Amino acid sequence: MDGQKVLVADPLSEAGVHLLREQGLQVDVFPKRTPEELLAIIPQYDALIVRSGTKVTADLLSAAEKLKIVVRAGVGVDNIDIPAATKLGVLVANAPLGNVVAAAEHTVALMFALARNVPQAYMAMRAGSWDRKKFMGVEVRKKVLGVLGLGRVASEVARRAVGLGMEVIAYDPYISPEYAGRLGVELVALEDVFRRADFVSLHMPLTSETRHLVDAEKLALMKPTAYLINCARGGIVDTEALLAVLRQGRIAGAALDVFEQEPLSADSPLRGMPNLVLTPHLGGSTTEAQDQVAVDAAEQVLTALTGTPPRYVLNAPLLPATGAELLLKYVDVAERMGRFLRAFAGAHLERIDIMACGELADFDLTYLRAAVVKGLLTGVVGHRVTLFNALNNAEWRGLRLLEQKESSCEEYSSLLRCRAVAGEQEWEVAGTLLHNQPTLVEVDGFHVMFPAAGRFLLVRHHDRPGTIGRVGSLLGQADINISFMHVGRKTPRGEAVMVLGVDEAVPEALQAEVLALPNTYWVKVLAL
Repeated sequence: MDGQKVLVADPLSEAGVHLLREQGLQVDVFPKRTPEELLAIIPQYDALIVRSGTKVTADLLSAAEKLKIVVRAGVGVDNIDIPAATKLGVLVANAPLGNVVAAAEHTVALMFALARNVPQAYMAMRAGSWDRKKFMGVEVRKKVLGVLGLGRVASEVARRAVGLGMEVIAYDPYISPEYAGRLGVELVALEDVFRRADFVSLHMPLTSETRHLVDAEKLALMKPTAYLINCARGGIVDTEALLAVLRQGRIAGAALDVFEQEPLSADSPLRGMPNLVLTPHLGGSTTEAQDQVAVDAAEQVLTALTGTPPRYVLNAPLLPATGAELLLKYVDVAERMGRFLRAFAGAHLERIDIMACGELADFDLTYLRAAVVKGLLTGVVGHRVTLFNALNNAEWRGLRLLEQKESSCEEYSSLLRCRAVAGEQEWEVAGTLLHNQPTLVEVDGFHVMFPAAGRFLLVRHHDRPGTIGRVGSLLGQADINISFMHVGRKTPRGEAVMVLGVDEAVPEALQAEVLALPNTYWVKVLAL
């Protein structure tokens, strides 16, 4: 690697810089360069390391004639144009695990701060007071810690809580019971976490599904003696709803390290709440975490410059030459089927069975397995899931993947079938390419046919006269336009699955009305 050059464009711990130089690389540390300055010097570098400050734009990437990899020393990569990098053949990687322990320890620190009124007592002492009775606390031993999301940070929190003698419960529909059991954690329903926990700690990514997940309704479920802790993402909590319950004394208190708008404004009403502990996004702010993130970033560069894909690559790998054209098309089908199962099953999945029929059976299915997992986990874990890291994510979460091939395929030249298994429950979907478009052709054994793109309402029901009309009438009354309808059934007047393409989102209240119709077993909505 002698002669290759690395540009560090944002402040980075010396531990990472030292590792790169030890391996014979020339490392230039130029933080706080203007975009114009970066554009002028980038052509000479083989690797680029950034944090959140530097914007890695398409123009910058185009000018980087020798660049092989961009590494974000941290988790978020919003400042990197990944599609442009992929198009130019530049790898993009991050360092997602360096601050896991730091974030977990900060969560535990806030839990103790709440339990023992540490910040309030400290401020009172600084003001000259000595009031022991006012700051009576509680022990965490034998208390219930409820975590939302059981990813890497939450797992570290759970391990520490179990060691403190706490009972730990968790909500995470994408973690297997076996994995939770190894941590000593009981998996429960979302509402049960709020009802049972003495401390509720958030560890979810911020997505359209989790934004304001902790709202007035969820907060109302908490015990008056319970506390809320958020070291994940600010938008998960509805700030106004939290302020309301704190003012009313509906919960004992809360601790926030993250906020909907950062930095927190000087006049934010959060600053004036006596039962609220605030820290300025310190979750990953330890010397050790910063060193580890820098080392992880450096290791990604070293791996890439030897011609090997780094462990945490975020853009898609090259497909194998044999069957590449067909596999590339079915990667899209497989990912959409994974997204379908995510919305359809929504349970603690233990296993995914993947079957390829027809021409697909002649090829290595590694990329299709990865694509199914990518669709299943994208948006529900706290980091970017890619074809490179999807299978590792599945293994880490205790999700088993079984593969089967059949050379014959009666109706299609190729067919991909996926079955999600959780205990005694199973959900199945099959897909193929029709007119070169991803198409779903089977749901739970019922033959249907609809494009794997758009909004859908699925209804499993007993086939009876008037059922389709009643569902259509409810949607019409709600001004929801139906683009198509398909019904799959095995026998006349038997069980059936109705699929309706809809142009607008179907509200939960309307879903409940459809479910209340006679002979209706379940209702699902999804967007692909």
